[in-house]
Amino acid sequence: AMVFQNYALYPHMTVYDNMAFGLKLRKIQDPVTGQLRKYTKKEIDEKVQAAAKILAIEEYLHRKPKALSGGQRQRVALGRTIVRNPKVFLLDEPLSNLDAKLRATMRSEIIKLHDQLGATFIYVTHDQVEAMTMGTRIVVMKDGFVQQIGAPQELYDHPINTFVAGFIGTPQMNFFDGHITPDGKVTFANGQSITLSKEALSQFDEKKIGTGLDIIMGIRPGDLKILDAETDTSVKARVEVVEALGNESIIYANIDLNAEDSLEKSATSIVASAKLKSNPTRKSEIILGLDEEAIHIFDKETERSIRK
Repeated sequence: AMVFQNYALYPHMTVYDNMAFGLKLRKIQDPVTGQLRKYTKKEIDEKVQAAAKILAIEEYLHRKPKALSGGQRQRVALGRTIVRNPKVFLLDEPLSNLDAKLRATMRSEIIKLHDQLGATFIYVTHDQVEAMTMGTRIVVMKDGFVQQIGAPQELYDHPINTFVAGFIGTPQMNFFDGHITPDGKVTFANGQSITLSKEALSQFDEKKIGTGLDIIMGIRPGDLKILDAETDTSVKARVEVVEALGNESIIYANIDLNAEDSLEKSATSIVASAKLKSNPTRKSEIILGLDEEAIHIFDKETERSIRK
């Protein structure tokens, strides 16, 4: 049974009739006679009432779709599929038409529904937050090809390529072009460098690094910290914008200290997410420490991870 992106409810029918319509057209095999027959009115009513109770829309059964909110219409669309008692639910971006607050509410409703029904849900979305919070397994696709399949945390911790790494996680992972040598020194395009410890370097394939390799290095904003002094795994950055969110601050900076201010994200832009008592001022210079255990290294040519 399928839930469409635009709900596809019949506007001239009540909620009850929208949910019952598919059952009125379907036939089932009679357990006694073995013959095909239509559902009885009683059977249809029982299924519709049961689905309405699960979705808490019992009081809306006699309304028409135009008298419902976006979230209520979405529940009706789900109810229309539940009454069929399918083995597999196909959901095509069902929450994309809802506002942010309602989307968060409906995410939790669908998670509860999945647990309650015990059926398979195949859910298509462009929203990685939906994928991370709702999925038990995620299939990341690009241009019609599967990039990686795995549990949400597995894809977050061990992305197979730069596309998966950039898609999973908010704010998005930082990427920098650079060059790595066998001793763990990573030099970036702007001349700054960091040196990985032997323990951190051992996570990556020595054969691929060889005598040196052009790479794309990735680091998530939450794995950066503002330091008081430089270390082997720190870079200098100039603050461009600070977003104070109360519980944390998002710092947009540039590791090219001589770069001109620009509204566009550049190859040397860096984003850090941290809990700070006082925020740095715009255009001030800060030292950002990289958690070397959380560094991702991708082959620049193939954009695939070189992690063992």
